[in-house]
Amino acid sequence: MKRMLTGNATAAWGARISEVEYIGGYPITPQSEIVELLSKWVAEGTMKAVYTNYESEHSMFAGIGGASLAGVRAFTSTSSQGLMFAIEMLYAVAGWRAPVVFVNVARGMGMPMVLQVEHGDIMGIRDTGFLQLHSETCQELLDFVPIAYRIGEDRRVMLPVAVNMDGFLISFGREPVDIPDVELVREFLPKYNRPYPVVDFSNPVAYAPTVVDGYAYMYYKMQLQKAAERAKEVFYEATKDFERIIGRKYEPIEKFAMDDADYAIVSTGSYSTIIRGAVRKLREKGEKVGMVRTRLFRPFPRDEINEALRGLKGVAVFDQNISLGKGGVIYTELAEALYHSKERPSTLLSFIGGLGGADISFGTVKYMLDKLKDVVRSGEEPENPNWLFGELERERLAKAFNLALGMEVPPA
Repeated sequence: MKRMLTGNATAAWGARISEVEYIGGYPITPQSEIVELLSKWVAEGTMKAVYTNYESEHSMFAGIGGASLAGVRAFTSTSSQGLMFAIEMLYAVAGWRAPVVFVNVARGMGMPMVLQVEHGDIMGIRDTGFLQLHSETCQELLDFVPIAYRIGEDRRVMLPVAVNMDGFLISFGREPVDIPDVELVREFLPKYNRPYPVVDFSNPVAYAPTVVDGYAYMYYKMQLQKAAERAKEVFYEATKDFERIIGRKYEPIEKFAMDDADYAIVSTGSYSTIIRGAVRKLREKGEKVGMVRTRLFRPFPRDEINEALRGLKGVAVFDQNISLGKGGVIYTELAEALYHSKERPSTLLSFIGGLGGADISFGTVKYMLDKLKDVVRSGEEPENPNWLFGELERERLAKAFNLALGMEVPPA
């Protein structure tokens, strides 16, 4: 069944075809449409699930984690400040080994407030124990929800999973989406059968397990790490079955125009569509450049990245996030992944752009490539990170900030 859907509606359909049994909801822009649609379906009886509207994202994650422990498939969605408000419970849900799935609709963080896309929220939970899948399109988003359950619920993993999409560009943009028949999804995703339900309704208790032995705590963390590492093997198994049953193929990374590339641009999320189009045009102009996009972010696909970037002259990393005081998150992840490779690219360059929905274009991508080639030719130590501003934009924004703040802010 093909429909024109917003990204938010697509996320709701992903939960519906996965036959989610419990939904926790708390609205926040730009994901409110997801829980609104799910609650509507539950109220109408078109979706057999229990829906609870919570007073905060913190209690919402506690609720879906508890539902998972009771043995039902649980789902929610959130964004930005809401995700950060819930972060305490994210560590708890992962520690409970509760394989819930939530869709994050990526949005800028903090002050000044912004409603447009940025990846600071999803990158901010990378150490919680939640696995991460990053979608570029509505179709990927739909498919990643049942794939996420298949991975998280595997007994070798038993971890929660975050599926990320970009706010506004995808959440409210409409795209044609092929919704597979529920019978096919059932063949791919069996009913959730928790191997050891914790909640016993005949003997309700409340408890908070605590360890006083540091070695016991370390051992438990080691088990979480090994489960997260095993998730990549399970990802390959799940996506192989998904291709066989549903007909669409997914790998941890996407490689575009990489067969004879000398240079590559690494990205994730919806801006990859713009980068891919620019790479296509640059190829027409004779530039040997390709694109690598990460779909699987936790566990990080180190081996696949190394294979894709082996022997290149240079790699530009486009980060739609900033770890303040350090730089782009994907850039630092990539640098670590490539460090031990004997055939790593000669130059790795960081670019920060798209924060708060700032536009990029063909010119932006060409600038990244030109800057990368200049650094490779000169052999000089690269500046990291490189901010994607034009000079006129720098001057204009500096003047605006000086006026607003009543102080001197250099254009830098």
